[in-house]
Amino acid sequence: MAEPIQQLSSNNQGRSHREQVPFALLGRKEKCGEILYEKRHYEKGHWACITMHEETYEQSICYGFMRIMKYICQQNSLGDYLGMTLPIVTVVRTDENHSGISHNVTVAYYLPTEHQAQPPQPLDNDIVIEIWPAAVVYTRAFSGPTNEVTIINQINILAELLDSPEACVNDSFIVAGYTNPAHSNRQNEIWFLERH
Repeated sequence: MAEPIQQLSSNNQGRSHREQVPFALLGRKEKCGEILYEKRHYEKGHWACITMHEETYEQSICYGFMRIMKYICQQNSLGDYLGMTLPIVTVVRTDENHSGISHNVTVAYYLPTEHQAQPPQPLDNDIVIEIWPAAVVYTRAFSGPTNEVTIINQINILAELLDSPEACVNDSFIVAGYTNPAHSNRQNEIWFLERH
């Protein structure tokens, strides 16, 4: 299982760069020089997604990430390394009062620009290529591990900071990861999707 991670590390030091999922910054709320949250617009795009249902959220994202990495590294119809984009996102679902997270977790990878028009097909039958519609998201950065407790905390913190949290979807959230899930000091964001 470590092989895709090593490939990710070595590829990033050499020929490839990490492409950011493109977005337009619509605004941000700051207090005393600290960014409380940002409002962004993400374009419609192709994402490779896998839904996992493990014992814990942590296991679901780790196993899901490994399988997505295998798709990125070689297990695709091109048989080639596709290139890394950041963040890798996980879609989490909660109950209405945000006290618990469903064990069904979707891990998703945004296909690099060169593969957006014709996404390479996964060899893993559980990975599906989806077109995600354009979306406005409210996002807040946080660091450290991502487990059920920290995610629920981050959801509640962002809900309190927003002027009108009711304008956002309230039972499905996105955790955006900018570092490997095995990394101890992960750089993450919590995303709220604005309702259409």
